[in-house]
Amino acid sequence: MALDPAENVYVTGTSIGAGGSYGYVTIKYSNATDAKLQQLADRAGCTKREFFIRMVDYFHKTKKDPADISDELLKTTLVKNHDTYIRFIRAQEEKILIPVKIDIDRMIQSQVKILDCFNTQILKANTDLLQNQQLLHTRSTETDRILQLLVERMDSKETLKSKFLGILNQFIKVREGFGFATTTKEKEELIQTVRQQVAKL
Repeated sequence: MALDPAENVYVTGTSIGAGGSYGYVTIKYSNATDAKLQQLADRAGCTKREFFIRMVDYFHKTKKDPADISDELLKTTLVKNHDTYIRFIRAQEEKILIPVKIDIDRMIQSQVKILDCFNTQILKANTDLLQNQQLLHTRSTETDRILQLLVERMDSKETLKSKFLGILNQFIKVREGFGFATTTKEKEELIQTVRQQVAKL
């Protein structure tokens, strides 16, 4: 390592050529660059030589361009990866997510139709059935009431026979009591009375 009058730094060392032969290589950089290199090496906790070796390995592995200060290569890589990720998501949407959503929508529509059918037909049928049952119960109750009234108003056959025989016996008794002096009016009144009594049976 040496300095020239302009305070440029010269570093000379061995190098392996393309054919595997050893040679010498001299690197020249300014004193300001050397100060920067020293600061970087100190910050990394190593010598300038170790830091230079690490720097070479870094650019060799990352394929970065040291002149690319704004790191356009990294940006391009990120954008490419982002585009790949977006294409992957869209492909998944077309193959999986969209068909699943379509199936779910169809299932929901089918359930809505089933509910509508249940509400409009089954519930209506149940309501009609309940109304008919209520109407039948009402009519049955009314029929029972009418039958009860008929039973209460109708006497048995024996009761009717007994009442009729009573009327007949009363008629015969009164009729036998008539004589030559009985007027036609009295006879008509007896007949009218018997008729009224029979009509009330």
